[in-house]
Amino acid sequence: MAIKVKAIIGSTSSTSFNLKLVEYLRNQYADQLDITPVFINDLETFSVDIDNNPPANVKAFKDDVKDSDAVLFAVPEYNFSIPGALKNAIDWLSRGGDFTLKEKPAFIIGSSMGVLGSVRAQIHLREILSNPALAPVLLPGNEVYIGSVHEKINEAGELTDQGTIDFLDQVVKKFIEFYNKNKSAVLV
Repeated sequence: MAIKVKAIIGSTSSTSFNLKLVEYLRNQYADQLDITPVFINDLETFSVDIDNNPPANVKAFKDDVKDSDAVLFAVPEYNFSIPGALKNAIDWLSRGGDFTLKEKPAFIIGSSMGVLGSVRAQIHLREILSNPALAPVLLPGNEVYIGSVHEKINEAGELTDQGTIDFLDQVVKKFIEFYNKNKSAVLV
């Protein structure tokens, strides 16, 4: 049975390279990972004024993420950090006392047209996710920074760089092992 993964798409762009990477992962590893993209484009801006009565789209977003075995964060880099829309989505996930992400296995991928491939954004994301109100269990030692992504994905949205494909094969293998190990530990 495939692991049910909700992939939070950190970009609101209709031409997002990170979405294209998630689509690649969804198709390439469908027998092992049941990946469903989760979009953050229209989430209400977080405010304590509506914290106790969040809008319907926020409730649906949180329920969608909660209804998963694991979470994948697909993060671009904007101005050396994560996009504001992703931070807003994470703020919602930390609220309401339902601990949507707590102890849920997770991993991060990220790409950019720059050579560093979202390294700074991922550093910030890891710091944000360390908040006890969030606290997913992140795949350790996993750093997927795909730089110059526009040269590695063709017009049809297909990943064409063999080195990147081989690397993602290893990341997915490690994540499945990590997930199964964590699942076994919870059952004991």
